[in-house]
Amino acid sequence: MMAQFPILIVFLENAGRVAGVDLPRWASQLLDWSTEEYGKLAVRLQARRHYSQIVFLEDEKATARHLLHALMDADDAVIDVLMLVHGQAGYACGCGDHRVTADFFAALRQLQAAGLAGFRLRAVYQMNCYGQTLGEEWLSVGAQAVNGALGVNWLPEPSLSVFLHGWLGGRPFGDAVERSNRAASRLLGQVWRGQGSPHPKIASSQMLVFGDKELRSR
Repeated sequence: MMAQFPILIVFLENAGRVAGVDLPRWASQLLDWSTEEYGKLAVRLQARRHYSQIVFLEDEKATARHLLHALMDADDAVIDVLMLVHGQAGYACGCGDHRVTADFFAALRQLQAAGLAGFRLRAVYQMNCYGQTLGEEWLSVGAQAVNGALGVNWLPEPSLSVFLHGWLGGRPFGDAVERSNRAASRLLGQVWRGQGSPHPKIASSQMLVFGDKELRSR
């Protein structure tokens, strides 16, 4: 039986980057700080009543090694993960040159096979670009449900806030992801207008769901 209050791990690193834009150093630093602070605030406001603990892995702690340790330190707890980072096909970006790659998942599978990992991974919400390339990897380490962007994800918000509201409010994971993606697409679609079909940025940001779409947080 699942614990009433799971643990939430938030892997958070913006690094002051915008796809296709070369920002000056001061602007990059400001973007890095402001987006991470906003992300923490958005998560705390909606999630604090639903989890026994919220673990933020940011800045120098946003690495595969720290993520692995955070999972292992959870003992036999139920865990949800938020990946609020950049990404490319096959990996999620952490701090500096650190990445969450296939090696991370392979190491975790080895620990699980040896009976050394007692945590129970429930849902993984990914904001990283090309998150769909990691969908099967997350399922391979026990995630019951995970989402991932088809390509470059241009819709971080209001996607995150709408997803948390739906998921923590009791909606199925797949429905919460779909509603959040639809709300963000509708809003940003007023800026990026397609010609008879979704704008390429909207289409690229489409979210796919892997695993149990009917999974609920409560």
